[in-house]
Amino acid sequence: MEDRAPAEQPASATISLADVAGRWKLLSTDEGGGTPVETEMVATADTSGWTMIAPNRKPIPVRVIAVAGDSIVTEAGPFESFIRKGLQVRTRTVSRLRDGKLVGTMEARYATKGGDSVSQRKSEGTRTQ
Repeated sequence: MEDRAPAEQPASATISLADVAGRWKLLSTDEGGGTPVETEMVATADTSGWTMIAPNRKPIPVRVIAVAGDSIVTEAGPFESFIRKGLQVRTRTVSRLRDGKLVGTMEARYATKGGDSVSQRKSEGTRTQ
């Protein structure tokens, strides 16, 4: 039996806000791939001016919470849910650049009379500008 040292893992690439600055077409879905929501996001090279844009809505401000390692963490809301009409929602998204796409996971917290209701969603974006 041969003794082998564990294989070294390559270091994760680091990300900066400048890497994602521009306009992105985003699609988020529930964990099963259903309930799609399409939005557009404008990202800047700093933490100001990030917005989410959807048809027939005012732009929704997006706050950059953290930039670390290969991830950018953003929050938005409260705003009226795209999926659950009449409910306010707050989202927190962790995004990474993978093969030129912005991919991530989103936690949506809906304000209901019985307390918060939480949904996990997947998101993927392609740069349009």
